Amino acid sequence: MLTRLKVSGFKNLVDVDVSFGSFTCVAGANGVGKSNLFDAITFLSALASDTLINAALSVRVRDAGRRAADVRSLFHRVGDIYADKMSFEVEMIVPPEGVDDLGQRAKAKTTFLRYAIDLGYRLDENLPALGSLELLREELDYIKPTEAGKHIRFGHTANKWRKSVVTGESRAPFISTIGKENADAFAKEGLVENSALAGKGDLGHRIVKLHQDGSAGRPKSILAANLPRTVLSTVNATESPTALMARREMQSWRLLQLEPSALREPDSFTTPPGLGSDGSHLPATLSFLARTRKTDGQHEHQGETWVYDQIAARLSQLIDDVYKIRIDEDKTRELLTLEVADFGGTPYPARSLSDGTLRFLALAVLELDPKAGGLICLEEPENGFHPERIPGVLRLLQDIATDVTRPVGPDNPLRQVIINTHSPAVVAQVPDDSLLIAELKEAVQDRRRFKRVSFSWLPNTWRSEAEPGVPPVARGKLLAYLNPVVPEQQLSQEEMRTTSKPRRVIDRSDLQLALPWQGEGA
Repeated sequence: MLTRLKVSGFKNLVDVDVSFGSFTCVAGANGVGKSNLFDAITFLSALASDTLINAALSVRVRDAGRRAADVRSLFHRVGDIYADKMSFEVEMIVPPEGVDDLGQRAKAKTTFLRYAIDLGYRLDENLPALGSLELLREELDYIKPTEAGKHIRFGHTANKWRKSVVTGESRAPFISTIGKENADAFAKEGLVENSALAGKGDLGHRIVKLHQDGSAGRPKSILAANLPRTVLSTVNATESPTALMARREMQSWRLLQLEPSALREPDSFTTPPGLGSDGSHLPATLSFLARTRKTDGQHEHQGETWVYDQIAARLSQLIDDVYKIRIDEDKTRELLTLEVADFGGTPYPARSLSDGTLRFLALAVLELDPKAGGLICLEEPENGFHPERIPGVLRLLQDIATDVTRPVGPDNPLRQVIINTHSPAVVAQVPDDSLLIAELKEAVQDRRRFKRVSFSWLPNTWRSEAEPGVPPVARGKLLAYLNPVVPEQQLSQEEMRTTSKPRRVIDRSDLQLALPWQGEGA
């Protein structure tokens, strides 16, 4: 669970410091950079799995759907001058146990951690047009359980939820970086070759140390300049179980982009369960949950009907005529196909369902899957839904997120949801303490003016209490969402007869009295 994110030098994120709860809604106009926040999160996730260059190439650029063709495009830019580095720092709650890439089990010494990384740009003679990234600093440290209440700022039950997720103790960092001043000492101890330091400059003397909390072994020391990937992305259960669980947590951060074409696809009998980021494997996942999940945490349920009934009940909030949901098993072709039946008994396969229905079904399945943990980012969840159905979609998204009033367990996974939107219908319906407003603000750097994305929040919420010195969102910015359309001055009857301008729906006299701003004298 990501509780805090600091970013600087990445795209238009400069000196950004944002705290998150179990559910967060980021609202902002098109082009302000709210999606860049998601890109920063997914970039960190990629750094926990892949090389620096591949993680950079996986990041979206401003053109929708296109990937970065020049690593330099990820750095903040003012005119023709790029930032010399980008910095990230996260505070996160990690799973207490897991397995590494070889199947070895790991148990974290402590579960509340802080991870920081600085990356610089360098020319790559093998890829001169693309460039590359260089690791400048990498650190993984612990946050004391006794100080957890100061860092977990959103409302929660300390004796139930927090005690179930913040566990263990530690007395030393897990990854650290040392600078030039200690290089000679390391060379004398034989930890680093003198020849490796020669001609490297200050950067060549930076050494990343991996402290082995899983054994009594000596810390590993690696030259930062030689690293093609983060140290975190290489850890295993035997040497560094806590760092491994930090890696697993970051790997679980994903951007959910539910594609109707993927949602409509049937699955084979041998398809492993687990909803893909594009919504693929929906039939296999639902079928697996129906066969294996027999309890809601309070009562035992017999057979496979309980999961299907729960999904059907959810979907009935979106569509009135929903009687049953099932997975059709074609034994001849060995295919699983999702079907929805109405009260008349007519079955509708996934290929005939609307895009909005399929997206809602995927989210409903995700909510029931106890193994689907981590952080889920979702852009514009209102797309494909009638305005009357948006409250039901938002309720489902909040139900996916962990309930911070109950202990975490199989019936309450440690799961987090962050959405972004520019829809007034969404902003009006989300809890007030979950709302972040993204807007462009002017700043000055090296006597150059530029615009960066800034995030603010409502007064009298947990964020305003945690950051009393930060001004809350301006009332006018919020009213733009709550009262987004201002009616034009009413035309006289003569003007209406002579003008060629078409009458808008909002201009109708029989609707004016029903508009929300009429009672406020607008």
